[in-house]
Amino acid sequence: MPHRGLNEAGRLIINMDVKDKIENAAKMLENNYKTQGLFEAGIGEKMPKRSAIIEILDELRRIMFPGYFGNENTAYVKLGNFAGNTLAGIYEKLFKQIRIALMFKNRGTEMTGVEEKAEELALKFVEEIPEIQKMIFKDVEAELRGDPAAGSLEEIIFSYPGIYAITIYRIAHILYRLEVPFIPRIMTEHAHSKTGIDINPGAVIGEYFFIDHGTGIVIGETTEIGNNVKIYQGVTLGALSTMKGQALSGVKRHPTIEDNVVIYANTTILGGNTVIGKNAVVAGNTFVTESIPANAKVSAYVPELQMKIQSK
Repeated sequence: MPHRGLNEAGRLIINMDVKDKIENAAKMLENNYKTQGLFEAGIGEKMPKRSAIIEILDELRRIMFPGYFGNENTAYVKLGNFAGNTLAGIYEKLFKQIRIALMFKNRGTEMTGVEEKAEELALKFVEEIPEIQKMIFKDVEAELRGDPAAGSLEEIIFSYPGIYAITIYRIAHILYRLEVPFIPRIMTEHAHSKTGIDINPGAVIGEYFFIDHGTGIVIGETTEIGNNVKIYQGVTLGALSTMKGQALSGVKRHPTIEDNVVIYANTTILGGNTVIGKNAVVAGNTFVTESIPANAKVSAYVPELQMKIQSK
């Protein structure tokens, strides 16, 4: 029996069997929604809006690099006025999204003080923006010092995916430290989707951080990275897999990378107790689950896949 045809008026009609099956599938979906328990929101409750958070990121990039990512012409605009007006807009938009995030996280509980808390968090973030900018300037400088293919600071700011990912990370990290729910991870996952670089907002990363090429880099939540560290594409700073799941939330489970370390492409370093000492160099395609002393060079033999530690 055909599922569709034309009525006398020439309009498409759908066989009732199809309607019944669609209705049945809808009821099954409704049951799934109820079983999962994630999708029932009360009146006035909603989730943070991803598009609004991306708009905030765009405005923050504008204020970090005036004239690079907006329509303002810095030949005519007073930068102080530009900064003040842009900050006011960022504060207003961020306050709204933080308020929504707090309300959604706390749904079903007492909502007293949410407005004031959102104002406090948004203001604390705005106060951190000048320091975030200084850190990002140092990251741009590290890219120029470390990449002979870089033509200028301007080229790096405009086009390097590593700087984009680091910029978003440094913004999101402040919100993570302020314990703002949802928004920091939305930010870093947006950067991940655009660059292929996955930096958890909880990671702690020092000054002059240099990502070369970048594609496929993964940096886990409890990773600690010192100053003047350089990593290449495909590097994973991850956790050793266990069956404990959420029981490890908040536990140090990703490696520590000390100052002046270089980690070459496609290397994997795992474990919360793993420390890569100062000035160490880790060769590409190396799998590391134990600490490496300062000033060491580490490589992997093929096919033996044994570690070799060689003092400088």
